[in-house]
Amino acid sequence: MNKIVTYNILNIVTIFIVTMFFSCNDSFKQVQKIGISENEPIGVDYNINVKYTDSGRVTANLISAKMLDYSNRDFPFHQFADGVTLYVYDKDNKKSTVVADNAFVYTNTDLIDMQDNVVITTHDNRVLKTDQLFYDQKKEWLYTNKPVSFKTDQDLINGNGFDSNSKFTNAEVLEVTGIITLED
Repeated sequence: MNKIVTYNILNIVTIFIVTMFFSCNDSFKQVQKIGISENEPIGVDYNINVKYTDSGRVTANLISAKMLDYSNRDFPFHQFADGVTLYVYDKDNKKSTVVADNAFVYTNTDLIDMQDNVVITTHDNRVLKTDQLFYDQKKEWLYTNKPVSFKTDQDLINGNGFDSNSKFTNAEVLEVTGIITLED
């Protein structure tokens, strides 16, 4: 009888150890998340000043007071909650400026979502104003379905949406609500 009890205890201990061994299946991502709430950023950077170059030539300069890093999420992103300014330089080194109070850069989709007081001023003084504008980095395409105001040298065009390539060579205001020709 003593041998049966010892055998049962040994089986129970073995089952318990095997269960513990197979239940400990933590991945590296889960270990990174220890002590970090899902709603909190994994990091915060201050006074951002990033220059993008192509063959030694500066093509863009991103400036922001604060960046929140949410790369610990299932759908990772970076947030510029205190505003962002982006200077974009063309091949002739002409500068266009993008300003927004808030911006999100989604890592997996290469999509940038600019929000709140978005203003783009091109090197030839065309100005786009809206509350939200998306930029698809892969397609180099700007778009929104929010109300917009687009000022050119001759016109002030208001509408409910905007589509354009990043160079503004085929900029189009959608659902135009009015065109006003400005005189000098």
